[in-house]
Amino acid sequence: MNSARSGRSAATSLRVLSCNILAGASVHGYHHYLTRSWAQVLPARGKRDNLDRLADVIAGFDVVGLQEADAGSLRSGFLNQTRYLAETAGMPYWSHQPNRPMVRLAHSANGLISRLEPLEVFDHPLPGRIPGRGALLARFGHGLDALTVVIAHLSLGPQARARQLGFIAELLDGCPHALLMGDLNCDPDSAEMRQLFRRTALEPPTEIPPTFPSWRPRRAIDHILVSKSLRVERLWTLPDAFSDHLPLAAEVRVPVALSRA
Repeated sequence: MNSARSGRSAATSLRVLSCNILAGASVHGYHHYLTRSWAQVLPARGKRDNLDRLADVIAGFDVVGLQEADAGSLRSGFLNQTRYLAETAGMPYWSHQPNRPMVRLAHSANGLISRLEPLEVFDHPLPGRIPGRGALLARFGHGLDALTVVIAHLSLGPQARARQLGFIAELLDGCPHALLMGDLNCDPDSAEMRQLFRRTALEPPTEIPPTFPSWRPRRAIDHILVSKSLRVERLWTLPDAFSDHLPLAAEVRVPVALSRA
């Protein structure tokens, strides 16, 4: 975990944001996957402008999880996008988990940006027929008062997702205060998600705002899930589309003992 400056004390209520940023590319219709396919391997000025707009939003949150951030390849102009967003937003702590380097053309990563200092950060490769997916785990605080945050971007296939969520369930075993966020590529009522809720203290969401596609959201595949000891007081999507997913935001109430930790 890298530090740009000192953080502030944890609050009783945390503002959390999860966002699949598609390496900074803007998509406003299915046709853009074809007409702007070059953006998956080449840099563009519009990507930096998009990141700057997102940094303004990130500055209003305490913990941010990114998916499909570029770790520094040709398509981003060799810019570590997680670090750039953290520094531009004035957030003191950031970490990233690079996945699937494609011969320097594209290098996707999960990213963590935080106003609070994590004591530990771990990179965990996720199981799958095609390697390259990962879960980034950060722990804030000590012992039973620690908050465990996992950021993940899961596979498209249900069988692979079931294995990956089973692995995440093992990571969260013995973690009474847990938060899982990311692009999980499935809705909360899917078989693999029901398995996750059975095996962990994570609770099914009471609200299910659709996040994909950003220009006409129909599917709720991005999630911020919390354990029984925490409470989501508000869950909403941001109207600005920074990629083909809408950012998902939440205000999460944490116990006083946890906030002191």
